[in-house]
Amino acid sequence: MPDHTHDQANLHSATQVLTRGYDPALSLGSARPAVFRSSTYVFPSPEAAERAFAVASGRSRRADGENIDLIYARLNHPNAEILEDQLVPLEAGARAAAVFNSGMAAIMTALTTFAGPGDKLVYTVPLYGGTQHLIHEFLEPFGIQGVPVHAGYTQELDDAIHAAQPRIVFIETPANPTIRMTDIRRAVATARSLSKPALVFIDNTFLGPAFQHPLNLGVDLCLYSATKYLSGFSDMLAGAALAADPELITRMKARRVIFGNILPPDECWLLDSRLSLVNLRMNRSSKSAQRIAETLQHHPKVRRVYYPSLFTDPDQIRIRDAQCDFPGGLLSLDLAGGKPAAFDFLRHITIGRNAVSLGGVETLVCHPKTTTHSPLSPAELETAGVTDGLVRISVGVEDWRDLLADFQQALDKL
Repeated sequence: MPDHTHDQANLHSATQVLTRGYDPALSLGSARPAVFRSSTYVFPSPEAAERAFAVASGRSRRADGENIDLIYARLNHPNAEILEDQLVPLEAGARAAAVFNSGMAAIMTALTTFAGPGDKLVYTVPLYGGTQHLIHEFLEPFGIQGVPVHAGYTQELDDAIHAAQPRIVFIETPANPTIRMTDIRRAVATARSLSKPALVFIDNTFLGPAFQHPLNLGVDLCLYSATKYLSGFSDMLAGAALAADPELITRMKARRVIFGNILPPDECWLLDSRLSLVNLRMNRSSKSAQRIAETLQHHPKVRRVYYPSLFTDPDQIRIRDAQCDFPGGLLSLDLAGGKPAAFDFLRHITIGRNAVSLGGVETLVCHPKTTTHSPLSPAELETAGVTDGLVRISVGVEDWRDLLADFQQALDKL
């Protein structure tokens, strides 16, 4: 697709996300991108085919402003190119993006692109259960050693990075589902101080791209389950990776060709149509979640509310204030009464839906210990702080007063 980077340079991100990377003249004048379902593309000349394969294989690099012809939809297609161009302005500091057919596909591709047998991976816990399962069930048998570190313990993370000399430091912040934050800038500084600097990857799904901007803090790669806030309607699967260094994305796209996990055209088109509303949706969810969290902390059936505006640990407050613009739409409740109380709470809610996932316009509530984090061992669950009474809530865009009343009546019945 045409490179409009220079034309877009002085525009705000809210404008770029609707205009960057799309030329209506290439789509019969359509105001918005069409869906291109073709599996293969016709070359204008043998020379163009030769050049396209040279670039796709990594034997050559695209020159500035050069248009490379499309080859085959497993490698790339128009809807992926448009979506990737329009994702870039959403993530502060990004210069390139790649899209995948799920968030796990993005994470797997990132980790296997930049680490191999014999390398070490330092990662914070708790992580999303699927990511931790990937580390244990695939990466470690593959020969990549995982080194877990408690999220939010800055000195522990420093010590682990120095001791392990890892290839990658993988951080999920805030942590899922305890909302504990890790100091991004400090992790980057420590990783850079090694004799062979480590790459730092952030799962930015919970607060990005609206409220947390890791690339501006020196992170190498931002990873997303685009199924969540980027899409926002719980009706598709997608993943994304963004970087300030386009070379990192180029390498991931080469691995994506092998894995065949590019996001298909229809899903690219659907996700692209929703990008312009990401900030509006996330702001609405965050404001509602903060009102709900700060009210429910006083309910007698709630032992503790995990939410950024309720941090009491001075170091957590420092990290929050340094790297987050707003507290976000996720909160967790630790209910008195353990698992029976958590299950009864889920039975009694009427507006929120008992379902995994997050970031949709509808409110979703789950019990992590028996669902998203169920693959973890008892020791790992205890280390992560995922208790029997913990319930995670992804606040949607419903009226916050209705949601609060729903949660209160469910708690009153415990």
